[in-house]
Amino acid sequence: MTAGEVLRTQRLLLRELTEADAPFMLELLNQPGFLKNIGDRGVRTLDDARVHIGVQRSRYAQLGYGLWAAALSSGELIGLCGLVRRNGLEHPDLGYAFLARHEGQGYATEAAAAVVSHVRRNLGIGALAAITSPENAASIAVLEKLGFRFVGLKRLPGEDKDVRYFEA
Repeated sequence: MTAGEVLRTQRLLLRELTEADAPFMLELLNQPGFLKNIGDRGVRTLDDARVHIGVQRSRYAQLGYGLWAAALSSGELIGLCGLVRRNGLEHPDLGYAFLARHEGQGYATEAAAAVVSHVRRNLGIGALAAITSPENAASIAVLEKLGFRFVGLKRLPGEDKDVRYFEA
């Protein structure tokens, strides 16, 4: 394993984010699909992206997990996948987002399945949550493939819209 590497799948390497990933993070968080389905994180500059990465790095240290960078064997970053601790959710929340040019190739399912297995086996985390915007059919399909079951609509603290809430 290389420094910061969390796990490998058949096609992907999941690793901790570093400050050098700021250009990727800036691009990902400002894609139309990310803004529509996940939300605006207010990341507009490389410095904002570095701050966002710093938050993830502090979660790695504090919780033992966070959102990890998903890269192809070439090293090209294509997305994020991991766990988030959210107010209003009892269990850690499985999250993922991929650059639009890499969607539809099964990477989200591959990465998310590996993360679920990893956190259960290595971190002792059993119950997991997941949320999606109600109209995000692609993300819903990924969760269903992974065995997550739809529990109902839920409104998280500080939010003005309901999300679809899943558990596994």
